[in-house]
Amino acid sequence: MARPKSSMLETYAKPEDSSLKLKLILAFASVYLIWGSTYLAIRFAVETMPPFLMAGLRFLIAGALMYVWLRWRGAARPTSWIHWRSAAIVGGLLLLGGNGAVVWAEQLVPSGLTALLIATVPLWMVLFDWLRPHGVGPNRLIILGLGLGFIGLMILVGPGELTGNGQINLVGAAALIFATISWAIGSIYSRHAPLPSSPFLGTAMEMLAGGALLILAGTFTGEWAKIDLSQILLNSWISFVYLILFGSLVGFTAYIWLLRVVTPARAATYAYVNPIIAVFLGWALAGEPITAQTLFAAPIILTAVAVITTAQGHRARPTPSKMEVPKTIAQRDKLKV
Repeated sequence: MARPKSSMLETYAKPEDSSLKLKLILAFASVYLIWGSTYLAIRFAVETMPPFLMAGLRFLIAGALMYVWLRWRGAARPTSWIHWRSAAIVGGLLLLGGNGAVVWAEQLVPSGLTALLIATVPLWMVLFDWLRPHGVGPNRLIILGLGLGFIGLMILVGPGELTGNGQINLVGAAALIFATISWAIGSIYSRHAPLPSSPFLGTAMEMLAGGALLILAGTFTGEWAKIDLSQILLNSWISFVYLILFGSLVGFTAYIWLLRVVTPARAATYAYVNPIIAVFLGWALAGEPITAQTLFAAPIILTAVAVITTAQGHRARPTPSKMEVPKTIAQRDKLKV
């Protein structure tokens, strides 16, 4: 049977396209490096800021800035309520259920256990992508890569850091498991949900919706009464601004774009790399020592990422409903990261 000719969309999405390669490099660098630093920023922020309100205001401000900028640049205003409904679902799953639960749990759970549980996100994403209707099962290389990555994280964290040399808080651990499942489901859903053709406008809508839900969560848990502006430290303010500009506007936008153009397994490799980045940032900025287990675990994790990202036959292509099909060179040039 003759192979059908490639569509214009497939031609644009070929990995050989140098422009797409550069976008992929920049997007992966953003989620690897920036999100690796947000663990520390979140910890500083929640020291003197209520967690849900801090996260909600972070995403509301970032979403509003992006939405206004895109509309000013000529992006069409979303007219379908279905787009806002999808954005609310994605924002609820990723930002309220995912990020919100992590921010809350970091008050109760050691950072080592947090890193290890968050590292299960790729496993959940591959599982849910397989179980969904018309889902795609992982090949052997991806399974190998997922296993290597998890083993590397267990070595990196170490048994002492898992419990913080004390008893594990089961409520906090349960919240982190819920966060990983919610994030994985939201990531899979966002790949197929009816959203605006502009991925960046969709991202702004998701941050607005998710930020509003986080504000509601903070309201219901009584966080407004805990705010004392005079008691908020400078480190918390600096971390808050950093989370808006880099964690949300750059990192989250890059992640949502990656979900549209690569497989869930590849997009989720950030969960393996972020702890390595966090460890080396602690060494470079805070004078924290790098142990032998870190030097042993890092190449295992990086090998796992390389295996997953080079696995053949699992590069997802964007669909016409998720990204505009460039019909001319001028139109193609508008699809910039």
